[in-house]
Amino acid sequence: MTEVLTIKQLHEATGKLVRTAGKARTPTLITDRGQPVAVLGSPECLVALGRQPRRTLPEYEALMRQHAHSPVSEDLDALRDGR
Repeated sequence: MTEVLTIKQLHEATGKLVRTAGKARTPTLITDRGQPVAVLGSPECLVALGRQPRRTLPEYEALMRQHAHSPVSEDLDALRDGR
């Protein structure tokens, strides 16, 4: 479970809390008047989140298959209307 701290708590004991968060396996949520405003965590926590692989929507893939045979120059000519 992610620990939750207020900005006031963070301000009062920044050094101790940062060192604790650096050793923790889960990030610490920082709130301001009950609203999440930041996350404090070790670099390993950040790397663990990583980037999600990109996915294409099935509709986009179908659209690309439909127009795979059409050269770009023909599409541009159609858009330009002979200009």
